[in-house]
Amino acid sequence: MPIIALIIIGAAAGFLATRLMRLETDIITTVCIGIAGAIIGGLVLRALLAVMGFMAGFVGAVLGALVLIWCWQRYLGK
Repeated sequence: MPIIALIIIGAAAGFLATRLMRLETDIITTVCIGIAGAIIGGLVLRALLAVMGFMAGFVGAVLGALVLIWCWQRYLGK
């Protein structure tokens, strides 16, 4: 992946993560958080897929649905 793409994705991911966690950081820290988070998340996902295969995808789908429901309840009301 080209370095500029990594920086852009890292900036977006870091911005979203710092806002969700209500953390005020500068631009460099935000980008670094995003890049590090992407690396860690990618490694964890690859490890889960290697160990669990199909089951990891199912677990990921359930976790994604749980997060979606939580966001829906929190931000759109019950």
